[in-house]
Amino acid sequence: MTLDLFDLAMYALAIFLLFLTPGPVWLAVVARGLSGGFSAAWPLAFGVMVGDAIWPVLAILGVSWIVSVYGGFLDVLAIVASLMFLAMGGLLIWHADKRISSDGRLTRPGMWAGFLAGLVVILGNPKAILFYMGVLPGFFDIGQITTFDIILIVLVSMIVPFAGNVLLAAFTGQIRRFLSAPERLKRLNLVSGGLLICVGVALPFF
Repeated sequence: MTLDLFDLAMYALAIFLLFLTPGPVWLAVVARGLSGGFSAAWPLAFGVMVGDAIWPVLAILGVSWIVSVYGGFLDVLAIVASLMFLAMGGLLIWHADKRISSDGRLTRPGMWAGFLAGLVVILGNPKAILFYMGVLPGFFDIGQITTFDIILIVLVSMIVPFAGNVLLAAFTGQIRRFLSAPERLKRLNLVSGGLLICVGVALPFF
């Protein structure tokens, strides 16, 4: 294991902050929970978790290959990671009062449909691998990580959002009331955006 536990903890915190940004998956989990209870919502969370395991691996392999060809590429990606967090935080604050819309494809009934919906919403987003390619090198030295390190990174990428989505499913009623209150949603977006900016500012000093 070559990972610094502090870097791993900061990566977990960054993933958690991104999870705190409400979006279609939040609404899908809540909608499925309201229509079919916890048993209808957790398969979607599981599908999202499986997708969250794939993107980091692809990003690490892709970055490792690029680094083998262009030695200074990691320094560039570290700057990109910082800029990505600053941009995401700024955009979140800028659109803090914007309501999120639900995607009907994510709320179809059935356990298998829920799992596939969660998987598709992650794998169908090409921005995901770009996010991971930009973020991972900001926290870890991709050129030095081992197979065990990759497993730890993937586990963090899976477990943090999955735990959050399961909690959403378990507290469906409360979350629904929270999402229906524009002021509360705006406040959460402002706080999450500010924290993302803090991560972006701190990244160059890790």
